[in-house]
Amino acid sequence: MSRSPSDATAADRAADSAAERAAEPLRPSDHADAQADIVQPALGVVGWLRWGWRQLTSMRTALVLLLLLAIAAVPGSLVPQRSADPNGVTQYYADNPDLAPVLDGMSLFDVYTSPWFSAIYILLFISLIGCVIPRTTHHYKALRARPPRTPARLERLSAYRTTTVVAASDDDATDAAAAAVDRAQAQLRRAGYRVERYDGRGAFSVSAERGYLRETGNLVFHGALVGVLLAVGIGGGLTYTGQSVIIEGRTFVNAMLDYSSFNPGRFVDEEELEPYALTLDEFSVSYVPLGQQGAGQAGDFVAHLTTQRAGEQPQQGEVRVNHPLELAGDRIYLMGNGYAPTITIRDPEGEVVFSESVPFLPQDSNMTSLGVVKVPDGLADQLGIVGFFYPTQAQLTTGAFTSSYPDLILPVLSLDVYSGDLGIDDGTPRSVYTLDPTGMTRLSGGDTDVDSLQLAPGDTLDLPGGFGTITFEDESPEGAQGYEDAVKRYVSLSIHRDAAAVWVLVFAMLATAGLLAALFVPRRRMWVKATAHGNAVRIEYAGLARGEDPTLDDAVEQFARRHREGGGDGHAGVGIEGRPQSRDVN
Repeated sequence: MSRSPSDATAADRAADSAAERAAEPLRPSDHADAQADIVQPALGVVGWLRWGWRQLTSMRTALVLLLLLAIAAVPGSLVPQRSADPNGVTQYYADNPDLAPVLDGMSLFDVYTSPWFSAIYILLFISLIGCVIPRTTHHYKALRARPPRTPARLERLSAYRTTTVVAASDDDATDAAAAAVDRAQAQLRRAGYRVERYDGRGAFSVSAERGYLRETGNLVFHGALVGVLLAVGIGGGLTYTGQSVIIEGRTFVNAMLDYSSFNPGRFVDEEELEPYALTLDEFSVSYVPLGQQGAGQAGDFVAHLTTQRAGEQPQQGEVRVNHPLELAGDRIYLMGNGYAPTITIRDPEGEVVFSESVPFLPQDSNMTSLGVVKVPDGLADQLGIVGFFYPTQAQLTTGAFTSSYPDLILPVLSLDVYSGDLGIDDGTPRSVYTLDPTGMTRLSGGDTDVDSLQLAPGDTLDLPGGFGTITFEDESPEGAQGYEDAVKRYVSLSIHRDAAAVWVLVFAMLATAGLLAALFVPRRRMWVKATAHGNAVRIEYAGLARGEDPTLDDAVEQFARRHREGGGDGHAGVGIEGRPQSRDVN
């Protein structure tokens, strides 16, 4: 079988290569030629796990996870969250019936407890721990280690100074060299350096280093981040937030029955809430008077409360906007306020079937307020009443009513009555602030021939359909003039317990302190070496930075000058009258 010329050439080259390898006895037997294929060994399961752990615990991964956590928290500020605003979620469903189920399926109404947010949170937690523990061990060993030996050729370092002085004799030069290094050692120790002497063969030197606080601060910063994650994770399970509405003269008890909404952490026992009571004595608010600039703007809000803890005497307290009241570990915030007209409904025989102060929700800055009254029992049919309350009634050019001022100057209730099934008998939860008129008969207002009921404080009108009468009660004290106290006020309070707040603050302060130390504390090494050459003494100063340190050269220069001058330590400088010479090596 014949070979082509190219094949013959390749065979010749291979033979020549084999001959060269045989002629080179120093070449290892397992030497890989450039032409040979390199086969990478298989990692295996353990190898892949080790590789994955190293990737997860790298600082780069921790920074990426921290960025992802910040991005993942953004939806929590764009859409309402069930834990903080359940009514907002309900309203979002009503306003966006097609989009809301999609967002709910992605857990965007529960961002901070969603699986994907928790996954990022846990991975970040593991990554930080995996970064901090090995570095802490390494740093601890570095703190216990001796400073490195003095390099043989200090002039190779970037920050370098040298001085030569002349002594009277060779013995004086040796003694002076030792004394100069002794003085440098004392000065470096006072400057915060860790020092170590390295003497021998006529040369005396001291090695010094400082700046370990930089790495300590770095570790404190990352450890504090782990602490923040722990505090938020564990403390969040012990935190709860609840909302309640209190009408003047009424009392709130810190129990589940008195909350209008309650969002507990996973570790909160709802049956073991701290027992206390709050009574709203008065809600005070001042408005800019009519005729002045900014008329109707509120000047101050104050809820005057009487607090009562179990086994203690009642105490007086106040809640203002951004000034919560602290009680039994809870913080009580003033979230809103409004009017609560007292409405009484009697049946055709004059028996009272409903008498309550009903909170009306403000709809604008002039306190035009919307409210709902539901009468499930006591009449021939269930009644639902939807109404507006106008503290100072005025009429728009369209004929619609509004309030022109938020204080009680001309208070009027405008009510529309519905009869039928309120939808509360089938067990379906219903909001007390809304009425679903589906399936109900409208008895007044709208397209009916009956006008909406208009009542001022103290007025009584017949209900349409022969259901009885309705009265807008006047709460003014006897003999009072005007309507200043005709209608009760209510406040909306948010009661919040945050078990993690103090710990988060502590860890945040530690993180800040650690970050400042890591950014501004320089890590550097310094050497001073004195060598006697006959009756001359050569003193060398050198520095080396661990990382960026633009002030290193100045630090070496300043130390060399202080050392030559004595540095204010009681010594008279180098102690030898000589000819100092300096040199920089850049």
